[in-house]
Amino acid sequence: MTDSFVLGVDLDGVCAEHTLGFRTLVAERLGVAEESLPLERGWDFAEWGFEPGDFEDHHRYAVVEKRMFRHLDPIEGAAEALWRLSDAGMWIRIITHRLYVNWGHQAAVADTVEWLDDARIPYRDLCFLGAKPQVEADLYIDDSPHNIAMLRKAGNEVIVFDQPYNRDQRDPRASTWSEVEEIVMERFAERQGVHGVQPQLPGVDGALGRRLGND
Repeated sequence: MTDSFVLGVDLDGVCAEHTLGFRTLVAERLGVAEESLPLERGWDFAEWGFEPGDFEDHHRYAVVEKRMFRHLDPIEGAAEALWRLSDAGMWIRIITHRLYVNWGHQAAVADTVEWLDDARIPYRDLCFLGAKPQVEADLYIDDSPHNIAMLRKAGNEVIVFDQPYNRDQRDPRASTWSEVEEIVMERFAERQGVHGVQPQLPGVDGALGRRLGND
C-alpha cells in the first residue's frame, strides 16, 4: 500500500455526466424526446417510467451496443481539480462499479480507460468493484446513496457529490469540483499537520496545460 494520502474517486455522476449520456440513448431507443426523461430523477429512474428490469436492459444496450462509457461528457472542472490535487501530493484512486452488465465487461473496461485518457483525468489506480469499503482510501468522493452509506458505516469519510438522488445524505457535500477541491485540500492539510497547501506556483496553471494536451 502507498503511504500517500489516497483520494478515492467515483466516475459516473462525479467525473462523468452519466445521466445526460444515458438519457440521450434511452430517448433514442424509445423514440421519445429527451425532455420527457427528466434530469431530476431518483436512483431507481421511476421518473423515466422504468419498471423492474428496465434499467438493466437499457443500460446493457447503452454500454455494449452504443459504447456509452467511451462518449460521456466530463463533468466541468473534474480534470483540472484532480490534476491540482495530484500535484499537491495526493494519490488519485479511481473506484467505479461498472462491471454490472453481464457480457459487457470488456467494453466497460476498455471504454473506461479510453475515456479517462481522452478526458485527461489523472489517476494512479483504477479499481472496478461495487464493495468500495474493500478499497482503502483516506477520503472518498461518491454520488451513490448506497455507496455513501456503506462507506460511512465502515468508518470512512465521504464527500457527497450533489445529485438529485442523494439529497438525503448528510454533509460534507459538494456541487462543483471547485467545492470538492476546497474540502479535499482542507482534509489533506489537516492530515499533513499544516495550515494550508500550495499546490503550484501562483499564476501557473499546469493542470490546464495537461487538460489541453500541452504537457
